[in-house]
Amino acid sequence: MVNNTEIVIIGGGPAGYVAALRASQLGAKVAVVENRDLGGTCLNRGCIPTKALLQSTEVFELVKNASRFGVTAGEASIDFAKAVARKNAVVKQLVTGVNYLLKSSNVEVINATASFTGKNEVELTKPDGQKEKLTARKFIIASGSVPAMPPIPGIDSDGVITSDKALEITAPPKSMVIIGGGVIGVEFATIFASVGTKVTIIEMMPRLIPNIDAEVAETLKAVLKRQGIAVYLNSRVESIDDSAGGKVIEFVDEKENRSTITADKVLVSVGRRANIEGLGLEKAGIRTERGSIVVNEHMETNVPNIYAAGDVTGGILLAHVAFEEGKVAAENALGHEAAIDYKVVPSGIFTRPEIGSVGLSEEEAKQVGHKLKIGRFPFRANGKALAMNESEGFVKIIADTKYGEILGVHIIGPHATDLIHEAALAIKLEATLEEIANTIHAHPTLAETMVEAALDADKIALHIPNKR
Repeated sequence: MVNNTEIVIIGGGPAGYVAALRASQLGAKVAVVENRDLGGTCLNRGCIPTKALLQSTEVFELVKNASRFGVTAGEASIDFAKAVARKNAVVKQLVTGVNYLLKSSNVEVINATASFTGKNEVELTKPDGQKEKLTARKFIIASGSVPAMPPIPGIDSDGVITSDKALEITAPPKSMVIIGGGVIGVEFATIFASVGTKVTIIEMMPRLIPNIDAEVAETLKAVLKRQGIAVYLNSRVESIDDSAGGKVIEFVDEKENRSTITADKVLVSVGRRANIEGLGLEKAGIRTERGSIVVNEHMETNVPNIYAAGDVTGGILLAHVAFEEGKVAAENALGHEAAIDYKVVPSGIFTRPEIGSVGLSEEEAKQVGHKLKIGRFPFRANGKALAMNESEGFVKIIADTKYGEILGVHIIGPHATDLIHEAALAIKLEATLEEIANTIHAHPTLAETMVEAALDADKIALHIPNKR
């Protein structure tokens, strides 16, 4: 029996390790229980490894197009196994960093699986099967999420993989069908298409990444098609079978027309679900809804001493949201008052070109009754983008007509995931189109597109013709 721990955190991913660090800063004796590697899905099987692979493919594309910059580099090729090895090295370095942070903060890390036996106690199962009990005054559940698997016949067969397994591939397949056109699906499509895989995306919804602005989604679809990626929307997969040529995927479109595609691999990318199996939540009396733990804005569950944060709560499944939720959970658990504010949550999608988004989409803004001013500025009219040979896409600013308050910004283009944070701060501070337009931006930079888009909302852009 291990006692006298003030707060126990179940899970060492983004929500868990940040909660542990914050709790330690506040003077608590903290233990983190993690049955895999610290860093969770984001660091080991999600955000970081995919971005490392995307960077390798971006360099490959740059070298292939070196002649456009007046550079002679010979015929470009990519050693995908080396790219995967580099990805693994990046992950290892960051995992080591998280270990160091927790150790230097005097956080005890326990390699085990935790299951509640009551509201003040969990049973730990170590890798060797040994069990022991751990009691604490407070608990934070941060066990994350796992890939969702839809009930499609044949989905459990060899050759059908999740995003976890896709990151272990060292030789790209000749062909791949991706079931699901969300963020994970389009990022993997970008990776594998760049290295020669014939990629097909099958998505049930009318557009890719359904929660982003429709105009951006339509542009993304066109970009992916130009990259050789086939996209089928309003389509559902009915079955996956084996054949001499690989996996046979049967799907139907919105008119119930049936089609089949044969591919070497099938990547299932239809979302993620909260990882609550085996936690013994019922023994602690913790309430769940639709497979996720229910919390309030303070990250409190219905049990006063138990909190939850990150993907396990079923909210916005983004690592930076989990960071904030973990911090808020730790502060409330230790007697401080903090609340989570979801009004301003930027998101980044690492296709080529990238997508950055924050605030309301055009459809959402109209649905809640706003009268809108919308400004757009294409990257093809931006000097820095042209110099970089990355002129595809645009910046779109959505504002309310009454005061010009910025409601949402959506970018598809070079470095969109970096540029979006100016917009996030603008929305947080309730900035207006005029305030963006009157803020001097350095030239030549990609950020100038924000000024021009703000000006375009009032039809006074300087570097594109104005349509009145």
